[in-house]
Amino acid sequence: MKMHFCIPLSQQCPDTLGGRYVLYSVYLDGFLFCKVRYSQLHGWNEQLRRVFGNCLPPFPPKYYLAMTTSMAKERRDQLEQYLQNLTMDPNILRSDVFIEFLKLVQLNTFNITAKKASLDVLLPNERSIKVEILTSDTAERVLEVVSHKIELCRELWDYFGLFLFRFCKEGKLSVVKKLADFELPYVSLRSSEVENCRVGLRNWYLDPALDSMLMGCRAAIDLLYMQAVQDIGKGWAKPTQVQREKLEALQKEDNRTKFLELCQEVQHYGYMQLDPCTCDCPEPGCGAVLSIGNNEISCCITLPGDQTQDVVFQMNGVKCWQVTFLGTLLDLDGPQRTLNQNLELRFQYSEDSRWQWFVIYTKQAFLLSSCLKKMVSEKMVKLAAENPEMQIEVPEQGKSNKYRIQPSQQKDYSSFLPRASKIKMADDDCVFQTIKEEDL
Repeated sequence: MKMHFCIPLSQQCPDTLGGRYVLYSVYLDGFLFCKVRYSQLHGWNEQLRRVFGNCLPPFPPKYYLAMTTSMAKERRDQLEQYLQNLTMDPNILRSDVFIEFLKLVQLNTFNITAKKASLDVLLPNERSIKVEILTSDTAERVLEVVSHKIELCRELWDYFGLFLFRFCKEGKLSVVKKLADFELPYVSLRSSEVENCRVGLRNWYLDPALDSMLMGCRAAIDLLYMQAVQDIGKGWAKPTQVQREKLEALQKEDNRTKFLELCQEVQHYGYMQLDPCTCDCPEPGCGAVLSIGNNEISCCITLPGDQTQDVVFQMNGVKCWQVTFLGTLLDLDGPQRTLNQNLELRFQYSEDSRWQWFVIYTKQAFLLSSCLKKMVSEKMVKLAAENPEMQIEVPEQGKSNKYRIQPSQQKDYSSFLPRASKIKMADDDCVFQTIKEEDL
């Protein structure tokens, strides 16, 4: 599926020869990822084409005369589509030419040099371990370093991921985003405008039944146990009183395997919970707390009069979803590192044989979208395992044994759409246009 790349603005900048060039601000999951020129992207495309040939998506052509405003908007839109479509192919995503270019532009955008550094990585029990890395190490590489240090079995690395977490008031922990494999955690942490932010480790699957794949590794059991204890402590997982008493007894015995087996019966175990937000169900402005996992979106909705109602949307009934940016970007001279001040995610759902749109207003809309994509991909993997006739990609050496679906089998259920009417331009050098990713 396409990743959440977008280019919501561009700026004209003076060059050393007295001319001007366009600098594109590329965002990933609502955060500024890098700033690049067309010429840099064009050179990168040529490198990719030498490796992958004609399977690449079309790249916007060069213009040898001055661009009009409409031409500039069209190019920005085409570059955005190019970046999104590149990420559909897992072979491109894992290639050196793809990764090395993105590493370079991330470092250059935030004026960070490649050098040795220490990074504190938060474990699920909120304790951290210090690892020695390079500032240019990708999230995939840092995950390898952390996994090696805690003696996590190599074949299980793909079941975990690095996230940006934020410590909120009263010690509450909020998930900001999942770091993409090619992101640089050192750079992302220092470029983020989110206060009290940390890089942390967490399992990255939303089907709790996949715990069974990790039970042969002591380090994996320890990580799942720590995370389960943490999730129960902060109310993400909701055991009954009887379950809580049994879990506490197993904790005292330090029987972690039995503890995790019992957790399978606990409501919302293994789910990702978002911060409190608002939704339009059953009426606009209702408060909501969303838990995502086990092929469902579980909503605890606060109704007028402070009554609560639990609503569950099964992923089998979700046709598609769309993230929309509702905010403004006015300070072009500032860092402009986040887009997620005002976001909504709306999804189309079949209820009683009728298709309806449900809208959720949350700063974590991109994280929510990533979770929905993860559940869809896990379902595809499960279907592939149940139906051997489905064409699947054999994982490369060193990766986990999980199936990877070929791009030709994937349907893109999501899109990102800033509302052009709600975006204000700071000056004439900015380029804004509707961003829309067509469903495949």
